[in-house]
Amino acid sequence: MNRLLQLGIFGCLWTLSQIVSANDKPATAADNVIVLEAPFTISALQRQRTVRLYLPPNYASSAKAYPVLYMHDAQNLFDTATSYAGEWNIDESLNHLSKTLGFELIVVGIDNGAEKRMNELSPWPNEHFGKAEGDAYLDFIVNTIKPYIDQHYRTLTDTQNTAIFGSSMGGLISHYAIHRYPHVFGKAGIFSPSYWYSESVYQYTLANPLSSQHRLYINVGLNEGVGMVQPLQSMVALLRKQDSVSFFANVEPEGDHNEASWRRQFPKAILWLFQYTP
Repeated sequence: MNRLLQLGIFGCLWTLSQIVSANDKPATAADNVIVLEAPFTISALQRQRTVRLYLPPNYASSAKAYPVLYMHDAQNLFDTATSYAGEWNIDESLNHLSKTLGFELIVVGIDNGAEKRMNELSPWPNEHFGKAEGDAYLDFIVNTIKPYIDQHYRTLTDTQNTAIFGSSMGGLISHYAIHRYPHVFGKAGIFSPSYWYSESVYQYTLANPLSSQHRLYINVGLNEGVGMVQPLQSMVALLRKQDSVSFFANVEPEGDHNEASWRRQFPKAILWLFQYTP
């Protein structure tokens, strides 16, 4: 079986395994991570979805409005108890950046759809994994989740203060999202993107160029293999030809397709995306 198909099947299996094993793990989420109680429904798919929210440590004691980062696979972002193969430590990383650099933002994590994950994060159909439901999922973020967050929390709502971020299929849908909704998302973090999933990602990128105000941070691990590195290099070549969008592309020498690699790169990526210098 080729490496790319293995990655895709792994993406399907880990969400199912996560459900079975979650209760056996200790909770590690920081106190400033909450699970929103409001029922959220992806209306086009008629599926319920849990949303997890990280608020900056000083949120309750300040009157500030904050940038917002939307992330996928929320089960793996904040808490070992809900993760499959370890968490990203998003809360610990951002609490540290707040304390040491004064960098703060709100993170909205959307749980994945378990066995529906591959389809929900797919902008285009795939012969092995079936139909694409990515447009319905992104419509849910843009027209249901974002308006709720902007109404109930102190957010900076403009494009330059709104970002989207994910890994693997989450990286693919984040790449698609900033091109599909350039008036909503000004920044995208794209880790270990599944560009192999569909050649349409190159055509869509070419047909929908971004402006110089948009920023992309693209990262892949060298240990993920040529089947992941080469598609990223092809995307980088395409973006260089477009000459408008600001992007940073990184091949991490010791990187792999896992949360340990992604959490190492996250602080660097988020500071670059928001052009933050203390």
